[in-house]
Amino acid sequence: MQVDEEAVGAILNRLRRAQGQLAGVIAMIEAGRDCKDVVTQLAAVSRALDRAGFKIVASGMRQCMAAADENGAPMSEAELEKLFLTLA
Repeated sequence: MQVDEEAVGAILNRLRRAQGQLAGVIAMIEAGRDCKDVVTQLAAVSRALDRAGFKIVASGMRQCMAAADENGAPMSEAELEKLFLTLA
């Protein structure tokens, strides 16, 4: 399975934002910035990664619900639950 084409742009934007924010965190630490500022910026990185991750998960789950296995049946609720729990 792949991330659906409609979600790719948003996911890449969020990952690029997180990448830039992480570079900012590294620069702040190297410059000896205040811990509060670093933590605040790091929280922004975490949010950007979470949003990208959630978009990937939503896209994948949507595909799993629609996709049929070799017998023509969609994924069971138990299979979807197992897939979702692997993210934890």
